[in-house]
Amino acid sequence: MTFTNSAQLLAFHWVAYSIYAAMIISIVAWFGYNLTRKDAKSVFRIPFYWYMAFLVAGGVGHHIFTYNTIPWVSEDIDRHNIKPDAVYNIEVKNHKWKLPTKQIVIQCEERVLFNVKSHDLTYGFGLFRQDGSMVMQMQVNPGTPNDILWTFNHNGVFNMTSTEYSGPHQYSEDGEDLMEVKNFVKVTGCKEGGLKK
Repeated sequence: MTFTNSAQLLAFHWVAYSIYAAMIISIVAWFGYNLTRKDAKSVFRIPFYWYMAFLVAGGVGHHIFTYNTIPWVSEDIDRHNIKPDAVYNIEVKNHKWKLPTKQIVIQCEERVLFNVKSHDLTYGFGLFRQDGSMVMQMQVNPGTPNDILWTFNHNGVFNMTSTEYSGPHQYSEDGEDLMEVKNFVKVTGCKEGGLKK
């Protein structure tokens, strides 16, 4: 199983963590039940510790499994050996973005480096789907390098906004939020379900 975007990963984690949470709740209920029993015996300690070991192994195993299936993890670890297909330099100051172009068009599976520089405050750089779910984000600190390497595997048009609170947003005369850029990234060339045609 390989995840090609964060929405698929979130759906998988929702199911996995719901099961895991139910198992943890069950052990708390089991422990509470045994506390109320007058005839509780020490024999319950052995299944308790086996169950705890199972939960620990399951939690660690889940994270090892998802580490191997999340494409951007290995890309981020090996990024010093990766040459991006395109680099976009973005600046932000006084709650306003300075962009290289009004819209960036990216081809499927293109590796893109977003290099974001803050001149005054701590901002966030985030790309969001049209339904409001997040594709990716990073914190943008002033005076430090802030970049993120990303490979897009699904077609779509994504909005950009700050994901950090850095004071009240500035608005244009038309009432438009200057920290949100609608339809900033457009990805084309992917087949249905992800990856290149």
